[in-house]
Amino acid sequence: MKKILIAMAGLAGVVAASSANAGTLEDVRARGHLNCVVNTGLTGFASPDDAGNWTGFDVEFCRAVAAAVLGDASKVEFVTATGKTRFTKLAAGEGEILSRNTTWTFSRDVDLAQTFIGVNYYDGQAFMVPADLGVSSATELDGASVCIQTGTTTELNLAEYFSRNGISYEPVPIETNAEARESYLAGRCDVYTTDGSGLAATRATFDNPDAHVILPEVVSKEPLGPVVREGDDNWADIVSWTLKAMMAGEELGITSANAAQLGSQVNENPEINRLLGVDPLQGAEQAGLSSDWALNILSQVGNYAESFERNLTPLGLSRGMNALARDGGLHYIPPIK
Repeated sequence: MKKILIAMAGLAGVVAASSANAGTLEDVRARGHLNCVVNTGLTGFASPDDAGNWTGFDVEFCRAVAAAVLGDASKVEFVTATGKTRFTKLAAGEGEILSRNTTWTFSRDVDLAQTFIGVNYYDGQAFMVPADLGVSSATELDGASVCIQTGTTTELNLAEYFSRNGISYEPVPIETNAEARESYLAGRCDVYTTDGSGLAATRATFDNPDAHVILPEVVSKEPLGPVVREGDDNWADIVSWTLKAMMAGEELGITSANAAQLGSQVNENPEINRLLGVDPLQGAEQAGLSSDWALNILSQVGNYAESFERNLTPLGLSRGMNALARDGGLHYIPPIK
């Protein structure tokens, strides 16, 4: 009997701990908007215009979640964070989602009590230098000064790559991409290193982008994706399936232009009917989602390809690894059933 009581007490503690972080969906609906932690400013991913309106690939994912749970993609407030402060702000409850070009690693997944819900962009660390430096390979950067954002995976990657190749460097630590851009253009560092997509985004803002070269070496794996706090599995499922719904939309040919029409009729493909709420999708009600949750995502924000083409294609980024599996990429969507 004593053992049973101890076991029951332990179980009660687990349930209590889980309950303390549960109810994110209810909190968001009671407030009337989603809080989303994003970059302080990275063209194509998350940046405000002169009027303070946020746009970008990561921003649109936040809007997609708002469309799924609130029925309105505009009901999002954005909280900015640097590489050092992003996890702290999420843990402190300043946002329900971290959608800020963040690399999924073992230590972050396990040690920070936060949950990666999927990969929205497969990337890798690269190097950018002025073309007049005359460098064609990262192995030629011995003794170079390198701008690098603190609190990121790029710090360790940089140290390991240079050590492995027997070359030295002088780190120039910076906090934000804007600071890195300013330091690099002012010549305070010879090299800027970060994710390849980040380099393309930064170079696109230069007055003369062609005067700068992204070197061919990709020195790491950087699977980037949204993050939520641990302790609320239902919220993690909703955020994860928002991403999958956008990818499924591309796979099934559902766009922002035709979603409403497809959602108002019986279609030959049963997956389209289930995704758009024409037919019941088992589990949606239990998750607290309305039958039109994915229809709202796809009609108000669009599918994965639309978001990519709108925000990242103008930077010169191709789909590559970020194509659907059927097109030779890494994105493979579970069945909608």
